[in-house]
Amino acid sequence: MTERDSVNLTENTSIHWRVGFEIELLAPPGFSRRDLAEVIAVRAGGQVQRIFYPQSELSAVPGIPVFENLTLGFDALDADGALAARCTDDLTIMVDLDREKKPKSGWYRIVSDDGRFLRLIMRQCNPNDIKAEVLQPLAELFGTELKPDGSPDGGMVKLLDMMGSSIAVAANLPGERERPCELITPPLDDRQGEVLADLLKAAQELRFTVPTEAAVHIHFDAARLRNAAALARLVRLLHREAETLKALVGTNPNCSRLGPFPDEVIATLSAPSFAALDWPRAQARLAELDITKYCDFNLLNMVRDIPDKPTFEVRIFPGTMEPEAILRWARLFVAILDWAVSEEGDLPRSDDFYAQLALSAGDRAWLESKTHIFDTVNKRQTFTDSA
Repeated sequence: MTERDSVNLTENTSIHWRVGFEIELLAPPGFSRRDLAEVIAVRAGGQVQRIFYPQSELSAVPGIPVFENLTLGFDALDADGALAARCTDDLTIMVDLDREKKPKSGWYRIVSDDGRFLRLIMRQCNPNDIKAEVLQPLAELFGTELKPDGSPDGGMVKLLDMMGSSIAVAANLPGERERPCELITPPLDDRQGEVLADLLKAAQELRFTVPTEAAVHIHFDAARLRNAAALARLVRLLHREAETLKALVGTNPNCSRLGPFPDEVIATLSAPSFAALDWPRAQARLAELDITKYCDFNLLNMVRDIPDKPTFEVRIFPGTMEPEAILRWARLFVAILDWAVSEEGDLPRSDDFYAQLALSAGDRAWLESKTHIFDTVNKRQTFTDSA
């Protein structure tokens, strides 16, 4: 922790906006994300529950852009059975893994080229079952039998329909795939700093580290953003200020699945007629657009009403295990969101905008220490505009 990034957690334990954190970590060799879930559960007086967690990865198969996955995750529950934290895989974390290592016994993933099948598997199959049997309930639905691949290690078990078309495959994990851990908090209404510090302390004590491709994602409750004018203000501002904000927080250049809003999103939300829509009509208009979660600022959850995730997600933060830095980034964006839902009219100039944000003295001093970033980004944008 550097002096300029340190804050007093006892004075900054709450943020006046409901938030959830996703922090990408890496277990030390020989350990797994389950180990972290178990420590968190013990400290919370509860237990660990094994779950399926959906992921996607790019495909090299022609005609199939992505493969959908269910990977093994672990919910750390407290004494009342409530979620204390979730520890899942993140398929973007690869560089620090030894893929030549043998798969960890009992660990597998389920792969399909159709996410609808995986959502059915999540409802019908038991993540506690072994790989050879986990797809059996779905095989009974389709009236077929599971087909092991016949390899000595039983590497894959296939589920086909009666016409021989692939439904899903349960397969061994590549080497050390159990080590990546996305530490996910439940939505937090208060004491966010204390909760975050406790969870990261557990990870540090187990010698978890920050992987090469790591990011931190922060989800903000989108209830107050379900307003066409407020959302249009926010998106237009973030589109203009994206490079500055990424420079301010130090976005990890090794982090994938980032990028600007699609042009059609900016064009739609910049039209004066959009701001006049009520939320149902605005939401329906946005649902027609090519919106993806894999960009700097994710609108998909609030546009599609993703169950249990009515959030606006900021994905530009670099990986870290320092709660102080994560909280400072969260407070910066809370100030931006407060501005979006309370102001009207045209966007202010960049200098005026950052000066008017409602920040604490410590956060204001941190922002003012970054004046060189504003100068650098402004010069770069001026050069690009004039080229």
